[in-house]
Amino acid sequence: MTLMREPRPCKLHGQFPDNMSELNHTRRQFVASSAAALAGATAIPYVLTANSAEADKPKSKNDRLAIGTIGLRSRGTVVTKRALPYGDVVAICDVDSQVAQKAKEDFGGKADLYEDYRQLLERRDIDMVIIATPDHWHAAQLIAACQAGKDVFCEKPLTLTVDEGKLICQVVKQTGRVVQVGNWRRSDPRFRLACEMVRAGRLGKLHTVTVTMGKNETGGPFQNQQPPTHLNWDRWLGQAPLAPYCPDRCHFTFRWWYDYSGGQMTDWGAHFLDIPQWALDMDASGPLDIDGQATFPNVANGYDVATRYSARLVYPGGVEVIVDDSQTRYGILFEGTEGRIFVNDGGVYGKPAERLKDDPLPREKYTLYAHDNLSRQPGIGSGSRASLPNHMGNFIDCIKSRLDPISEVIGQHRTASICHLASISMRLGRKLTWDPDREQIVGDDEANGWLSRQQRKPYQLEV
Repeated sequence: MTLMREPRPCKLHGQFPDNMSELNHTRRQFVASSAAALAGATAIPYVLTANSAEADKPKSKNDRLAIGTIGLRSRGTVVTKRALPYGDVVAICDVDSQVAQKAKEDFGGKADLYEDYRQLLERRDIDMVIIATPDHWHAAQLIAACQAGKDVFCEKPLTLTVDEGKLICQVVKQTGRVVQVGNWRRSDPRFRLACEMVRAGRLGKLHTVTVTMGKNETGGPFQNQQPPTHLNWDRWLGQAPLAPYCPDRCHFTFRWWYDYSGGQMTDWGAHFLDIPQWALDMDASGPLDIDGQATFPNVANGYDVATRYSARLVYPGGVEVIVDDSQTRYGILFEGTEGRIFVNDGGVYGKPAERLKDDPLPREKYTLYAHDNLSRQPGIGSGSRASLPNHMGNFIDCIKSRLDPISEVIGQHRTASICHLASISMRLGRKLTWDPDREQIVGDDEANGWLSRQQRKPYQLEV
């Protein structure tokens, strides 16, 4: 039985930084005038089901899921900890034996260790797999996990290329596996509320969305060296081109190399371009025109992602999504004919949000995914990120119900595609016309060649 509760009040707080660029001076004033009044704004309603929240946690050892995690440094450890209320870590895979050994100790000392993820996937006792490897490994490991009969939680961005996303969607459909992508802001009441307001027409006709993300790091030239004995460097590279080892190519800093990731355009873009997609009801579609601009470094054996970047995406109906790296604080500004709101991890701000106190959205206006697990868990950091929505809990619910999770692969493939298309436009230095139905770039064979990548043997992706 499902019970609907009335909307709960939620204190949404936070503010812009004081050192915004001159271009956005009016946005500072706009937020400052909104923050106090919004503290009592009404948040989204939530659904309470028989298997949600505390009731969903296993009551006995036999109810608990067997978890295998691939990639345990940083995010892999964080995400695996979020799964512990629901299961036990029985297998750990990492190409760095020091990382794997530490993870084993962190998770009770009983998990079996693997260097080859395929051996982990051969285990029939594993129910769910967490993938938190660098971006260039996501597609091969996710597809193999689904084909092995596992349900998967995969970190964002979902893919390194557009064509990888097409293959993932095909395999998930064929195998019927449940796959949750780590775009947890879809489970965050603040971002959800902003999308509900846009869909309910509280801003009038939406015309512009400005997405602000951080700058990419710069670095190099780096000195090559022999890989440490505890790291299988060839396997870490996988399908990526063979390259000499230097510490700045792997672990956290892999993000600043196009062979393995896409900088902030894909790292933060996976989160903050996903929210406009959700608000515009574009989970199965996308923009029509993509015009990216960037400045690139010229450093031998150094980070090669853009040092400065921007993009303009034009959606059906003329809505423009502007990607901007010029500010020091990230967030999303929605602008319509009857007002504007800004949303980030601190809250939702603007006159339309203030009015929610006296004029809340009617229940029938809440049209987005009914999330059973909007309860909060201990977080990973301080400040507004110290407590995060239960994105993992939603995944566990869906493992049991076999329904699609809130960040399912079709929508997340489309979000990743936008990030990749913006990067392609930047790197080619020209505007692209996109056919979202055929998932092809119109009239540009060279650009379409960038929808996939060369794959190094013997690690090539096969479906």
